[in-house]
Amino acid sequence: MGVAVVPVREAHQLEAFIELPFRLYARDPNWVAPLLADERKRFDPKRNPFFEHAEGQLFLALDRRGEAVGRVSAHIDRLYNEFHGERTGFFGFFECVDDEGVARALLGAAEDWLRARGMTRALGPFGFNTNGFSGLLIEGFDEPPTLLMPYNPPYYATLLERDGYHKAKDLLAFRVELDDEFRRAMGKLVPRLRAIAERARRQGFAARPLDVRAFDREVEKLWTIYNDAWERNWGFAPMTRREFFEEARALRRVVVPELAVLVEREEEPVGFGLALPDVNQALRPLRGRLFPFGIVRLLWGLRRVEGLRLLTLGVRRTYRVKGVDALLYLKLIEGGLRLLERGRPYRWCECSWVLEDNRPIIRAIELGGGKLYKRYRVYEKALR
Repeated sequence: MGVAVVPVREAHQLEAFIELPFRLYARDPNWVAPLLADERKRFDPKRNPFFEHAEGQLFLALDRRGEAVGRVSAHIDRLYNEFHGERTGFFGFFECVDDEGVARALLGAAEDWLRARGMTRALGPFGFNTNGFSGLLIEGFDEPPTLLMPYNPPYYATLLERDGYHKAKDLLAFRVELDDEFRRAMGKLVPRLRAIAERARRQGFAARPLDVRAFDREVEKLWTIYNDAWERNWGFAPMTRREFFEEARALRRVVVPELAVLVEREEEPVGFGLALPDVNQALRPLRGRLFPFGIVRLLWGLRRVEGLRLLTLGVRRTYRVKGVDALLYLKLIEGGLRLLERGRPYRWCECSWVLEDNRPIIRAIELGGGKLYKRYRVYEKALR
């Protein structure tokens, strides 16, 4: 297919970039459309705090009729490169018809843009880094994605690999069924966790639900933990205070206090864990539009959400191996069990994403009955 790849400069081109997935996934029942208003904000450098420390360019592939048949972004996160001492450029928001020529032209344009700015490696797909949508789905196409997880057709991996991209890291998603077997397993696990957690309590550590009435004050504590607890993880991308607060405020309305746990010692933030209802179950019927009646359908749908996603568990480095992790797990499990006892409709929980080589976390999830059911891959390519 003959195509022309153009940089997105005009408002109508940005709309074409945003709307392309709606056409490509029109007949895919598992795709969850993003809210259009959120997408317009995401790509607006004046409203997205990511661009305070980054630059980027969007590209569209147009066929001979001028119709969009593919898209991709190229972006450079200065904070990431300063932290890691690298010259890594990211690509993301990749969508494409099943055509190697179109994919090659798109990825080539992104690579040229990164290369011209001194980058020596392309890594992705991300939106815009590991703090956003991460990786390409390569296993587990039979179910919709959960909240803040990506989705794509199986042929995307082939398009990337035939263009010279290879695996950098796999990200895993595990599913835990919240059934009677889970309750029995927790009945055996909880006493063991309590024994370990007691050691942390004796050292002054305490776990409590997030106080949503003092949300900004609580988020300040979480931000303090985040940039310490995760800084040695593969792909870690530092978040500015404004970025962290923007993300937190976007999720505030769906926070369930029993599933948002903060660990402190003498009011010093030490660790936190967060699971959220899988809002994608309510978003999927809206097809990206809240108005005129979507907000009513969304609120109704939220009451019927059956899934959860465990997004994060983290403890500051200086407080590890003190029983704090057990205290955190215990509080989250107890909170989840109380919700089930009160009749909340949750039937399963996805634990994602987990680095493929993070054996301690994988073992803990498997001990709780988790089964690997989706795999995402981050690709890389040297820019010569």
